[in-house]
Amino acid sequence: MMLMRTDPFREFDRLTQQLLGAAARPAAMPMDAFREGDIFVVELDLPGVDPETIDLDVERNVLTVKAERRPSAGENAEVLIAERPTGSFSRQFFLGETLDTERIDAAYDAGVLRLRIPIAEQAKPRKIAITGGNTPKQIRG
Repeated sequence: MMLMRTDPFREFDRLTQQLLGAAARPAAMPMDAFREGDIFVVELDLPGVDPETIDLDVERNVLTVKAERRPSAGENAEVLIAERPTGSFSRQFFLGETLDTERIDAAYDAGVLRLRIPIAEQAKPRKIAITGGNTPKQIRG
């Protein structure tokens, strides 16, 4: 497995949502993850987030994404409806040993943070020559 999602409070969030309704659930960073050839891609929805507030940190194969969405209404504004969550958000992922955490590429466009994580060279299939007999053979190892 290349990526494991950590969400230790998922069960607590589910119970809170049942008891207090959907509005009580804390905002999350919805995510898609997929592989394109030798690149592992993670996309996180962060609409309305200033790219300057996004922080990425990798420590011991744990990737932490932090971001902040500030309120758009001014101090003197009378807020009539406030459904869009504001504040600081974070999410952590365990990255598998097969991913090269030294070469993560990140881009933010149209409210989506896209992380491209290469598959580590040592995790890629390679050919191994077998000698013996009259004809050398190539096998995948």
